[in-house]
Amino acid sequence: MTRFDPHGTLMIQGTTSDAGKSTVVTALCRLQHRAGIRVAPFKPQNMALNSAVTADGGEIGRVQALQARAAGLEPHTDMNPVLLKPETDTGAQIIVHGRPVARLDARGYHAYKREAMRAVLASHARLRARYDSILVEGAGSPAEINLRDRDIANMGFAEAVDCPVVLVGDIDRGGVFAQLVGTLELLAASERARIRGFIINRFRGDLALLQPGLEWLEKRTGIPVLGVLPWLDGLHLDAEDALDTRQRLAAEAPLRVVVPALPRISNHTDFDPLRHHPRVDLRFVGPGQTPPPADLLILPGSKSVAADLRWLRQQGWEEHITRHLRYGGRLVGICGGFQMLGTAIHDPEGIEGEAGSTPGLDLLAMETTLARDKCLRRAGGRLVLDGAAVKGYEIHMGQSRGPALERPALELEHGPDGALSTDGRILGTYLHGLFDHPEACATLLAWAGLADPEPFDAEAVREREIDRLADAFAAHVRMEGFW
Repeated sequence: MTRFDPHGTLMIQGTTSDAGKSTVVTALCRLQHRAGIRVAPFKPQNMALNSAVTADGGEIGRVQALQARAAGLEPHTDMNPVLLKPETDTGAQIIVHGRPVARLDARGYHAYKREAMRAVLASHARLRARYDSILVEGAGSPAEINLRDRDIANMGFAEAVDCPVVLVGDIDRGGVFAQLVGTLELLAASERARIRGFIINRFRGDLALLQPGLEWLEKRTGIPVLGVLPWLDGLHLDAEDALDTRQRLAAEAPLRVVVPALPRISNHTDFDPLRHHPRVDLRFVGPGQTPPPADLLILPGSKSVAADLRWLRQQGWEEHITRHLRYGGRLVGICGGFQMLGTAIHDPEGIEGEAGSTPGLDLLAMETTLARDKCLRRAGGRLVLDGAAVKGYEIHMGQSRGPALERPALELEHGPDGALSTDGRILGTYLHGLFDHPEACATLLAWAGLADPEPFDAEAVREREIDRLADAFAAHVRMEGFW
């Protein structure tokens, strides 16, 4: 039986993106935490527009913050030392140890990887000095041979720190045996030797029918199958990046909420409480789709505000928003979406694209000027609507100014935030996590038109989902190997 040292580093890699690396690390963090092992999550390099603010005032991938929660820890920048936030199809903002250091295209980042690896190894060393177990999540697949040179995300890291690897394959995609064997075939001999076990994820059906394939796989590779994780219907944890546009069947829900799926949408986890709420029908509307009637429209965060605002106009959203407000609907803008509500967005230094100014939607009397300094902080306070408690975090570049801000939407510990229109139907804020607190969620849903909204505790749902995942993992994986 393969055994891993719980007082060491173990890396979870996947045959593809979204194979299940994040869920395996989250489950193991919770199980080791339950067992009294001091465990910390770690992802050397992440590419995501969903991020979180850490206890030390930096920025990391949202999933690493979730994994820290599963481990009973406050998130720290060492848990995700390199974060890439795409701004275009070929360029990204580079975040190192929680702070932006550069904007690079793909070639530029490839040249930067030696410096990035030094940051990765420094963070790993600090975590090893503080915790018994480090559970590492890879990125994408180790078989991406075009990315092998200077790799810091998969086997390049595993080789550098000399750690074992478990490989996860997603059977729901089909071809899981080809995924696993094909990945092995594309690895160097020393890298193949690091893989000590397989986990097959998202299985639905009769396990007995899969057993001959498992036996063949073990005989073919000499590597044990540690477990087959079942499909967990309805499991919803913080997304690493990809937006799940599958609509929950909530046709009878009394409150209809619509969110445009911007090309560079960021922190769409803001809407998880609404996705889970039993009385809310939440819809993401993508390119070419006609927005359905709604009680509440929400403009989400964006990594490229001016470009996403142009996309909104091209898709006909400006007219739709005008019509929505004319018929009494409510409108919320969060972070980049808040900036869009003003009269103009100025980018004199070309922070998010070409230097220049873009006309806003002209719904709030304010202008925003982008600057290189990024605001990163956790925040709490009260909604102006009725004093309901609110908590969240800010991640934005730029300052907004104008008379609309004299009617703030929130009163936070550090001062007023956002704006509330004079007619009370448009609310803007820089605060992510606006719906996370039960009081704030109930107040905002009532403001949007939901009668008698009961408080909905998003944090309790998140904890329940982590425990559900960990229990399933313990039931279907040979856990003796991990202890």
